[in-house]
Amino acid sequence: MTELADKSATAIIPSPRRHVQAMKEYHPPLGNRDVLRLDFNENTVACSPKVREVLGRISAGSLTRYPERAPVEAIVAAHLSLAPEQVALTNGVDEAIHVLFETFLEEGDELLLPVPTYTMYEVYASATDARVVTVLAGDDLRFPFKRLLAAISPRTKIIAIANPNSPSGSAATRSQLLEIAVRAPHAVLLVDEAYFHFHGETVIDQVGVIPNLIVARTFSKAYGLAGLRLGLLAGPVELMRWIRRVLSPYSVNSLALACLPPALEDTAYLDWYVGEVLEARAEFEAALDEVCVRRWPSRANFVLVEIGAQHKEFTRLMSGAGVLVRDRSTDPGCHGRVRITIGTREQMRQAVAALNETLSVLKMQAHQHAP
Repeated sequence: MTELADKSATAIIPSPRRHVQAMKEYHPPLGNRDVLRLDFNENTVACSPKVREVLGRISAGSLTRYPERAPVEAIVAAHLSLAPEQVALTNGVDEAIHVLFETFLEEGDELLLPVPTYTMYEVYASATDARVVTVLAGDDLRFPFKRLLAAISPRTKIIAIANPNSPSGSAATRSQLLEIAVRAPHAVLLVDEAYFHFHGETVIDQVGVIPNLIVARTFSKAYGLAGLRLGLLAGPVELMRWIRRVLSPYSVNSLALACLPPALEDTAYLDWYVGEVLEARAEFEAALDEVCVRRWPSRANFVLVEIGAQHKEFTRLMSGAGVLVRDRSTDPGCHGRVRITIGTREQMRQAVAALNETLSVLKMQAHQHAP
């Protein structure tokens, strides 16, 4: 055994692809989150009661069978006024992005990204042979429409736009998105509408009309199903058939598939939650303005704020006060900025109390360290 162990220690081990070795690592700051969760843009309350009823009726025997996504995809397609062939359910939007990039990006291609934006676009693209081309937004963090158009090249293969965007909360207009699709007919335009319900504007009605448009949606935000990992891609049949080739047939589990139809059906719950968040967002923005904390206008269920050099201490103190927030300082153009998820009005009043307490401590610390 000793001889085998010695040989094993000196043996050459298999190496991953060079792109995998160069990939950016993503380490979500999860763990010890049993407080007010305003760090990951999740539903901060619960899923629909109808979903909980379905979960209670699932038998042990049903878990022995492989999941069938096609019947539920037909239900989702009808809900979106699309054909079943135009919709593919995925294991969260992360799998949707991964599969899309694996399907279309190859050596010499370019992924075009307005930044700052969702981190996983660049992470998944870095595992392919494509090159990532970024267009940095200005200090106002508005969608850099003209600069993005100017960056389109013959090598552009995918343009990924989160709309509304994270962490900024800004949004591109429908006309801007449609013009980008027209200006880059050789590229896939991915419009990631993860925060659609808080924005209310969509281009999903153009799926199948615009031949290079693909829309992503998630059920992790407004629907409150983040733990079940459910997302979707919707696109023209001609593109979706290639995506389905790459997509694992069993990546969406049976529990998620059972829970999705009642979640879609319970529009009263969805309307209540979205309405509550929008009212809470307005109240929270007013509270930020009152204490002169710079913020960026948001079309999503979060607000980005300017904290400055004390951003790490701010995040730590807020956590100590029972409110988790997300430091986005490592994002391009976002140093000193923190993203705060919007929950219910009651939750955000708790957040305002923690915010005021934290700002007071930071102000006192600044005075103590002043020369």
